[in-house]
Amino acid sequence: MPPTAPTPVIAASVAEWIGRLFVAGAFVGAACVAYGVFVERTWFRVRRYRLPILASEATQPVRILHPSDLHLRRVERRKPRFLASLAAEGPDVTVITGDILGEPEAVEAATDALHGLRGRAASYFVLGSHDHFAPQRPRYRNYVTGRRTPRVAVPGRGRDLVAALEADDWQHLLNRRASLSVDGTRFEVLGMDDPHIWRHDLRSALREEPDAFGFAVVHSPDPAPELAALGYRLIVAGHTHGGQVRMPVIGPLITNSHMPREMAMGLVSLPPSILHVSPGMGTSRWAPFRFLCRPEATVLDLVPGPATRGVP
Repeated sequence: MPPTAPTPVIAASVAEWIGRLFVAGAFVGAACVAYGVFVERTWFRVRRYRLPILASEATQPVRILHPSDLHLRRVERRKPRFLASLAAEGPDVTVITGDILGEPEAVEAATDALHGLRGRAASYFVLGSHDHFAPQRPRYRNYVTGRRTPRVAVPGRGRDLVAALEADDWQHLLNRRASLSVDGTRFEVLGMDDPHIWRHDLRSALREEPDAFGFAVVHSPDPAPELAALGYRLIVAGHTHGGQVRMPVIGPLITNSHMPREMAMGLVSLPPSILHVSPGMGTSRWAPFRFLCRPEATVLDLVPGPATRGVP
């Protein structure tokens, strides 16, 4: 006998369940977007790590405060308040790894917001593309495909930002090194301009003080393997926003980096070096949401430990 066609009652029931699933999915999706925009995007936190990577003869720990990707705008209130609270961490060294500005008009607001974050011994910063150029609506297809389509860049106020921060005792590490001593520990500090827009210069990374603790500061983590090979024991970067949108099991959907996706946030072991990639505190004005990737600043406490110790 030929197969019996589904009865109208069964077909209607299936259609009803499909409709219910569609409505439920749409509701869950809308709820996730609302959560990402109105809750998680400004749900700031401080994450702390204790890294046993100083020389064994070091007598005092060194505290590094690492905020990144602030994307500050003039109209913000919560983010500047959170930044002000970070002064209580008492950092010895503060490093900001670029994308300080969310709009060129925010130079003065950003300088005021960062005033209290300066480290006891030193305060360093490098720039990102959002500091060099005014933000433009992104071509979202490029983020998915990884392609970069040429476009006309609109200059930002990076020079004004550098001048304002330097007047407030911050040091701009533009493809150059600096020497630093904190409680008897000598550091050779390297800062490089944004590798994502090809402004970094690895020639500036050659070590001149190999006996000092090598500390590299860069906007994008892409050159981290080369910096580790050159002897920088600690490398800090940002740029990826931790993916900004992360899914259970899958992790970050897009990182805008050449590094593997699992290296888009947190501590990464590159023996004998450690890379810290900050998920940042801000978002682009064109994508004002986060999901399972809270905005954060990081406190790195460096303490004496074995010379070849990796991520604890």
